[in-house]
Amino acid sequence: MTFNTTKIDEANASISGTISSQIIEANLNKVALHASKTMSVQGFRKGKVPLAVVKARFGEKLTQDAEGESVREALQKGLVELAIDNKDIIGEPAITKYDKKEDGSVEFEITISSRPNVVLGDYKSLIPAMTMPSVEDAEIDEQLNNIAAQGATLEPIKKARAVKSGDSVVIDFEGFKDGVAFAGGQASKYTLEIGSNSFIPGFEDQIIGMKYEQEKEINVTFPESYQSKDLAGAAVMFKVTLHEIKVKSKTEINDELAKKLLPEEENATVEVLKEKVKDQILSQKKEKYFMEEIKPAYTEALVQNINFAVPAFILEQEVNQALNGKIRAMSEDEIQGLKENPDAVKKMQDELRPDSIANVKATFIIDALAKAEGVVVTDQEVTQTLYYEAMMSGQDGRAMIEQYEKAGYLPMIKMSMIESKVMIKILDEKLGK
Repeated sequence: MTFNTTKIDEANASISGTISSQIIEANLNKVALHASKTMSVQGFRKGKVPLAVVKARFGEKLTQDAEGESVREALQKGLVELAIDNKDIIGEPAITKYDKKEDGSVEFEITISSRPNVVLGDYKSLIPAMTMPSVEDAEIDEQLNNIAAQGATLEPIKKARAVKSGDSVVIDFEGFKDGVAFAGGQASKYTLEIGSNSFIPGFEDQIIGMKYEQEKEINVTFPESYQSKDLAGAAVMFKVTLHEIKVKSKTEINDELAKKLLPEEENATVEVLKEKVKDQILSQKKEKYFMEEIKPAYTEALVQNINFAVPAFILEQEVNQALNGKIRAMSEDEIQGLKENPDAVKKMQDELRPDSIANVKATFIIDALAKAEGVVVTDQEVTQTLYYEAMMSGQDGRAMIEQYEKAGYLPMIKMSMIESKVMIKILDEKLGK
């Protein structure tokens, strides 16, 4: 076997050469011998099938296996010469040439992409100028009021009066279309907050002004987009009886509330609660500021100033993903035009390449930053985060995680979490907080 290795750049290399027919034949004999020990052929005992019979029956498949084994041997020898460790290879090595000659020899070429060596240098000097976000007293008060409102309970009004916006009412209702009650249009002792807009437009407004035990006919029209086709756009009438009016009890913002909200705090007071709320608001503001304003500028500076070759395998994936995104937004006529014009596709790929290179570089830079800063995100952290987000949005956490896992999204989500974590760590330190 003769081969040459070429280091195209830090992240890409090629191995080319010729595999002689003798090497392929030797590998064929090894493959056939192994097969003869395991296969069953009528007329022969298992493990005693002659090589000639094995080759005669399965020659084409065994020859392909032998050629494949020969290429793998060439690849391993080439990697040793290139000083590329198998663990650093990205993607599958691509056979870009495979030319079988009349004498049985094979001319081949294999291209390899490997993990680049990212030298970060003084990466912290590239952080843009930043201004520490501040928290106003009014913001703290607003958040405290929101917290208190969330803990409020509904209490019946002490003095009878008419319903007004913001009240919660306890009602019976039954809906009729063309004089006939329709399914799902009735309930007893139903609690409805007036002004929540949770019912059909116009329904809640007509409750305003009603008094205890009053009965009223309310006429409304279902939206055209309503999920039930029978009711979409239909004019209906609801018979409504008001039983009770309730209002939210006012929760005092005091030391008692602080103790309730901060059970692990030994000396919980309103002032301590305010500090906790201030820290929470500041943390949210900082993350928004970092991620939306500073991170894009910092990432761009890192990409421009840290130079290294990108693996062709990853780059082509990025280009094709961006291309697919553009194609999905095209009309059928535009897509048909691309099918008939390969040059137009290549032009689009060339236009997408600079941004794709920047995206790939950013990914490897973030990975290097995480190693330099000792930032790690475990698989457990990923699933816990997804589970919490699902719960907050009223979804099934386990089902969401399974769905993302099947779709192959978890590695991407993990990378995004690492990126956020490392950026916040670096920028926090820059602010000295």
